[in-house]
Amino acid sequence: MDKRVQQTFVKYIKPYKKQAVLSIISNVFFALFSTLSFIVFIPLLEILFKEEKREHVAKPVWHGITHLKQFLNAYVDYHWVNYINLHGFKGALVAIMVLIILIILLKNLFNYLALYFMTFLRNGILKDMRNDMYDKIINLPISFFSEKRKGDVITRMTSDVVEVQWASLIILEIIVREPLTILFSVITMLFLNVKLTLFIFVFTPIAGFFISIIGKRLRKDSHLVQKYVSIFLSHIEETLTGLKIIKGFNAEKQFSDRFKQMTYNIFKSNNRLVNRQNLAHPVSEFLGVLVIVVILWFGGSMVLRKELAPAVFLTFIALAYNILTPAKSIARAGYTIRKGMASVDRIFSILDAKNPLQDKPNAIVKKSFDRNIEFDHVSFRYEKENVLKNISFKINKGEMVALVGQSGSGKSTIANLLMRFYDVNEGAIKIDGLDLRDLTKKSLRNLMGLVTQDSILFNDTVRNNIALGKPGARMDEIIHAAKIANAHDFIMELPQGYETNIGDSGNRLSGGQKQRLNIARAILKNPPVMVLDEATSALDTESEKLVQDALDNLMVNRTSVVIAHRLSTIKNANKIIVMHRGEIVEMGSHQELMNQKGVYHNLIMLQSFA
Repeated sequence: MDKRVQQTFVKYIKPYKKQAVLSIISNVFFALFSTLSFIVFIPLLEILFKEEKREHVAKPVWHGITHLKQFLNAYVDYHWVNYINLHGFKGALVAIMVLIILIILLKNLFNYLALYFMTFLRNGILKDMRNDMYDKIINLPISFFSEKRKGDVITRMTSDVVEVQWASLIILEIIVREPLTILFSVITMLFLNVKLTLFIFVFTPIAGFFISIIGKRLRKDSHLVQKYVSIFLSHIEETLTGLKIIKGFNAEKQFSDRFKQMTYNIFKSNNRLVNRQNLAHPVSEFLGVLVIVVILWFGGSMVLRKELAPAVFLTFIALAYNILTPAKSIARAGYTIRKGMASVDRIFSILDAKNPLQDKPNAIVKKSFDRNIEFDHVSFRYEKENVLKNISFKINKGEMVALVGQSGSGKSTIANLLMRFYDVNEGAIKIDGLDLRDLTKKSLRNLMGLVTQDSILFNDTVRNNIALGKPGARMDEIIHAAKIANAHDFIMELPQGYETNIGDSGNRLSGGQKQRLNIARAILKNPPVMVLDEATSALDTESEKLVQDALDNLMVNRTSVVIAHRLSTIKNANKIIVMHRGEIVEMGSHQELMNQKGVYHNLIMLQSFA
């Protein structure tokens, strides 16, 4: 068994050890009564075959543990003969019927209890694993997900987790329920007839050998299926996100053809996987019948030679089948575990992922921003080539500093580094003289508010979207923040006001409305440092005016880092930093840079004529 499956099994079953123990106990009794349900048919068959009534059987005498089998056989025989002599065959038949009903009732009761306690295990493991996956996902750095498809991550949290859940529970069954059923049956068969039992075990391993051959490629096939499902889900997510573009460029056929290719890949790989699984049942069924036929021939010969009673032989065949059924279950469990191992690999690629942005053991909790932020010879690269090269500048408390330049010049990267979504490769970013890497991420981000170009909202109420950065905020605080952000009026026009659900990504609102909610969220958080990443670039003129007024309100008495697309919005900045290909090419106030007639002057002129 794969070591990781074992570790997963132990880790996630621990919180539910009480239910696990009760399930195991229930399975022990199920296996016991399952075997007894076959044994009890021996006296029934003896009555039906109308074996001769015996007048007297000697009371058994204990001769030591070495004669245990003979003693038990004689003990049961003694009491059974006396009962028949006392109540007759009809009375004995009634007693057997009652006993059969009682045993079957107990067998099914314990089967239900085993499944009942297993339900808590199954759903608990599913819940805890998804919680761990989600916690890991929201704590991993943004860079981790730039290399992965969203659909792939979703698949790992849904179908992969379910596969591991079933693999873990199957392990519990195959190490308790099925082996005990086999063990009790084998012990009973040895008591009934050692010779016939040994004969069976010459042929039974053959079935296991052939079944194991079928499952060798299941893990690889399962990997392939999950990979195709991940691509499939990513394609659906991209289609729903970009539906306007698809329609606008008449690209429906291209996307449809690509989708059909994906579904065909899933169809083909799923067929291969499922057919391999389906082959197990007929093969095991055939081999099981083959073993039973051989037993019929060998045991039948013993019955004809009067070496074995017919009632015992028929019960023996039933017990043999009672061994084959759990043996087939164990074989099928092997397939489930192999699929589970493939999913474990995919899940642990996330759970085991190292987070390079960990807080240091003695990280500082910084509660206030007092003096300045300094970029000290900062260089940074996403892959091989530096996107920031030896950047140095200071932002004093209360200043508005604007970053301008062409797309790809490194402006947003500076904002990402300041929020510590990434760590610098060379140099340092300091806040009040302390390296960001020496602070806890939580305390650093508590000092900062973020408004991005893309208005990121969630499928929730207006109220909860605004209160995201300040859980438990009072309603009057939320309304005050909305008013400062010029959002209160349009919110009150919504069907349920602040309790209106704004839909997926806030799609029930216009671009300007969404952005003003973003600003209200930042205002409510009330951080000393604001990072505005092209917050007005995607808006129309009227919305931009409302949003810009809201931003002006937001930046009052705050230190602000503004990444600007429209240069007219940053003329009043204390300092304007002009970026070009990852380097600072100019720095100064609006008037100073205009007087230099350099890059900034040219950008202003281009926008003026635009």
